[in-house]
Amino acid sequence: MYKAKVISYFSAAHFLRNYKGKCEKLHGHNWKVEVVLSKKSLNKTGMVMDFNEIKKILNEVLKDLDHKCLNELDYFKKKNPSSEEIACYIWLNLRKSIKYPSWLEEVRVWETENSCAIFSQKKG
Repeated sequence: MYKAKVISYFSAAHFLRNYKGKCEKLHGHNWKVEVVLSKKSLNKTGMVMDFNEIKKILNEVLKDLDHKCLNELDYFKKKNPSSEEIACYIWLNLRKSIKYPSWLEEVRVWETENSCAIFSQKKG
């Protein structure tokens, strides 16, 4: 299995509902996002998918999150904008543009340099 990974960033604010602690108050992060694609065989150029194409698709998704209060976005009005839910949101939106035969394996969202959440879905 071949894999390709790209990394991008966005800045946003959020607060966690039904949470007791500092994170229940509005605060912000500089989020790091990693996207991993996998494929059994390479394309005719010898790639899983062109890095520039993956980055372009990812940055289009992140544009909707960047410099926003995530709680105000429709997706997060009923879901807490936790790192886990943000990873799922990004994965769902990437799936609209990344089609088979490249498989979107996982999305990692780093809230801090040593804490991340991962969303993945098994193929099939």
